[in-house]
Amino acid sequence: MCDTEECAEPQPDYLSFLVRLWRMQDGADAWRGSIESPHTGERLGFASLEELFAFLLEQTGAMPGAE
Repeated sequence: MCDTEECAEPQPDYLSFLVRLWRMQDGADAWRGSIESPHTGERLGFASLEELFAFLLEQTGAMPGAE
């Protein structure tokens, strides 16, 4: 639980990410991805498109249980 004002902020109306996708051809033929924030330079990697989409849903508050 978070008791700071920062945690109580509503979801932003605008988000910006640089999304990179590439296909791994190691027999699994799976897609990988990364998301980078242009504001902070923080980059996150994802082992599947499902993980990447779950992150985006969480960021937008569209995922069940997301605040």
